Amino acid sequence: MEYYDAHCHLQDERLVPFLDDVIAGYEKHPIGKVVVNGTREADWASVATLARRSPLVKPSFGLHPWFVKNRSENWKEALVSFLENPEAGIGEIGLDRWIQDYDLEVQEEVFLWQLRLATEDDRPVSVHCLKAWGNLEGLLKKESLPKRGFLLHSYGGPLEMIESFVKLGAYFSISGYFAHDRKGKAREVFRRIPIDRLLIETDAPDMLGPDRCVYEKIHDESGQAISHPLNITKIYSFVADLVGRTDEELSQIVAENFKRFFA
Repeated sequence: MEYYDAHCHLQDERLVPFLDDVIAGYEKHPIGKVVVNGTREADWASVATLARRSPLVKPSFGLHPWFVKNRSENWKEALVSFLENPEAGIGEIGLDRWIQDYDLEVQEEVFLWQLRLATEDDRPVSVHCLKAWGNLEGLLKKESLPKRGFLLHSYGGPLEMIESFVKLGAYFSISGYFAHDRKGKAREVFRRIPIDRLLIETDAPDMLGPDRCVYEKIHDESGQAISHPLNITKIYSFVADLVGRTDEELSQIVAENFKRFFA
């Protein structure tokens, strides 16, 4: 088996004390690739450093909707400079109506500029969406999109939209968070996702799942439990049970999906 983490944030300050052990763990376990997603100008350099540190890290740079209000005047130029790396993806980008005092018009402007940049170079793009699925679908239907498709990370949208998103080229990633008892409805949605569009992620240090999806329990400086990046080795078994495949079957399918999308 090989494990592929389609979306995480190793650059997050909460993971800094554990990074040496995490990188060593990646080398001990059969980890194929790990996509590390930047979220704002302040962390893009850290993502680039991680990619230089480990060949298992695939960098991705984007301006997350939570941080669009704090962007600098030169954010576009800065993003383009990090994309000089031909292996880099774009993301995490998207729309979010869950946060307080959101400005959807500004979010859409920033999202579309980055999406068009991904389309121009046919780069993999990781999309965040909360409580804005209709808005997202409407924008995607009007836009040219990367030939390789796009990733809806930790998909939390409705079942009814899966077919539409698939036709547009979507892949869907699931994290261990969906193993919690309260996420039963969301699990049913993932059972309906075409198996050739399924990817797996940790979203570490966030989206912590229940004990069955935990490789090792770790906590941030405040004592809050956070998701270990090597939880990916446990999440695969949860997803295999969810979709009715053996761990080995799922590993092969996800590896093929990952390589097709992120290659």
